[in-house]
Amino acid sequence: MLGKLFGSKTRVKILKLFLSKPDERFYIRQIARDLKLQLNSVRRELENLEQFGLLTSSPMDLSEKPPEEEIVIQTLSDVKESKKKKKIKKEALPTKTDKKYFRVNTDFILYEEIKALIIKAQVLYEKDFINKISKIGNLRLLILSGYFVNDPAAPVDLFIVGKFNKNKLTKLIGELESDLNREINYTIMALKEYQFRRDITDIFLYDLLERRNIVVIDLISRKP
Repeated sequence: MLGKLFGSKTRVKILKLFLSKPDERFYIRQIARDLKLQLNSVRRELENLEQFGLLTSSPMDLSEKPPEEEIVIQTLSDVKESKKKKKIKKEALPTKTDKKYFRVNTDFILYEEIKALIIKAQVLYEKDFINKISKIGNLRLLILSGYFVNDPAAPVDLFIVGKFNKNKLTKLIGELESDLNREINYTIMALKEYQFRRDITDIFLYDLLERRNIVVIDLISRKP
């Protein structure tokens, strides 16, 4: 779905990476390796997103020592020598783009809107997260908060009420974390515990329910 909307699955993967880690910077070969994408495709998308204004770049500091796996081939003679040992694709040749660090431009006018769209689509559609979680137990309530609504002060990112196979649920959330490229702070409650806490006006619960959130599934009343 996002691939159709943004025109490129590679672009979507890159957007997810930058939007999930707005304080970090990345360089082209690191992105290609971590996301398992072709170097030329990553290079092209980074340049497009920078021109669009969503990304900014800065030159690599030559005094910094890059990780060994990121040392690039600098000359044609190096390429010829390396070809004797193993086959090297044409895209291995470095360009000016390879010598830049990229990071997301949080001041971009559409930053929050794009981030919200990516996150919502990621959770609700692309990974079929709701269908998957429903199949491993009895889901009664699912609320997105914190990271998903850009509220870092929220007590959790994901709140779930129901009865589940613990191992399967942990694995499913782990897959979500891997796809979002970040750790998800979550809380799981049994229905009886949720109802009890709601009845006694539990501070944690009411803090979560009263602040900004997205109620994805609600099969029980949230009112006291």
